[in-house]
Amino acid sequence: MADVVLINPLDKTHVSEMLELQAPPLNLMYLGASLEKASFSVKILDDSLKEWGYNQVNKLVEKLNPFIVGVTATTATIKSSLEYIKSIKRLLPDVLTVIGGPHTTFLPIDTLKSLKELDTVVIGEGEETFIELAEKYEKRGKEGLEEVKGIAYRNQSRIKVNEPRPFIQDLDSIPFPARHLVPFKEYETSKNGQAHIITSRGCTYSCRYCSSSLIMGRRFRARSPENVVDEIEELYDKYKIEEIGFIDDTFVLNKRRALAIADEIKERSLDITWSTSSRVNTIDKQLLSNLKSAGLQSIYYGIESGSQRVLNLMNKKITLRQSEDAVKIAKDLGIEVMASFMFGYPGETPAEMDKTIDFSIKLDPDYAQYSILTPFPGTPIYQKLEKKGLIEKDWEKYTVLDLVIKYERFGLSRKIVKRKLFEAYFKFYRRLSYYIKHPHMIKVVLKTVLKSLT
Repeated sequence: MADVVLINPLDKTHVSEMLELQAPPLNLMYLGASLEKASFSVKILDDSLKEWGYNQVNKLVEKLNPFIVGVTATTATIKSSLEYIKSIKRLLPDVLTVIGGPHTTFLPIDTLKSLKELDTVVIGEGEETFIELAEKYEKRGKEGLEEVKGIAYRNQSRIKVNEPRPFIQDLDSIPFPARHLVPFKEYETSKNGQAHIITSRGCTYSCRYCSSSLIMGRRFRARSPENVVDEIEELYDKYKIEEIGFIDDTFVLNKRRALAIADEIKERSLDITWSTSSRVNTIDKQLLSNLKSAGLQSIYYGIESGSQRVLNLMNKKITLRQSEDAVKIAKDLGIEVMASFMFGYPGETPAEMDKTIDFSIKLDPDYAQYSILTPFPGTPIYQKLEKKGLIEKDWEKYTVLDLVIKYERFGLSRKIVKRKLFEAYFKFYRRLSYYIKHPHMIKVVLKTVLKSLT
């Protein structure tokens, strides 16, 4: 039995499938921990890990007999996420069905209209909203939903959108993710086992292809260094994890706090390695040197283009020189670099795509990740293209490897964009010297290339 069942849908489109890696659903573990703190019993069913399928998930949910079922959804998984809700509602007609995630945050009305079995959409940050939703529904049924901030819901034949919920200001007040609610040891996040941590929310930048600042706010909100390292220590002691992945959007935006986290790790003598991501314009040698002394092993840079004009179109607010400097600093310190690049931004020419390929090879990061611009709902580029009827809304293609923009209207062939993606992987990863250093990447690269051609 459980009060609330949370479902992570099967995801056959995620990049993790190509990399043959599985990570626990951090968002659901955060919700689970918050609900448990509020005295609700919770079960998490991770179908992306177990691959049970709808029928088996239905049987498990029916046996647990919750009064709320929640499903998370990305744009690429929204169709399958709604299928879980549709089939579960048939078995348990009185259960409150809830969906959340980045896709539904920006399209709550469309999502509710698309499925009559869906009762509620959680908009934005979910911890406080889900607790209030569960409390109000348990006491007053659907009548209580009108008081819950941060949701859209079905009220008989009408759809209502309640007032927004303010962002959580004290992130230290959120309990650590409930990793005990998933079969934690079954996940293959790396060879040695890795746990992901989010230490901050919000982004002060406004890249036109990114929705992060719109979901979590344009103000940087951060956990205290002590609170962050308390979670690391729990992972180290309880789960025997020695490899941490900080998956913040802007971990080093506040350099003083990043250094304080590093100092706290060293002070507690935690023998861990860790990775993070960063904008290239927030990096300097002293910073990375200090972070490396606390275990920093690899860093991810969103470089995106080898054309300054295209970077300006993206509103990326970085320069090519800053990218060169950031990569060089990390490599000089012996820190592995993964760099991401993007093709197909509206207005980009084939010659500029070639510049991106050449630039990525010039930078020579340890790993390069290439993708096709995907205008996710909520992003400024989505809003611009959607108004002009220039995007396809086959959500299952929103994988960052498929084409969803009507490029012919820009005078650009779709085949060219797809070909540039293939050329980038081929030219970067064809070097024999690369495979001598990274032999394990042969299989990964082959799968990525094959995926880009399908």
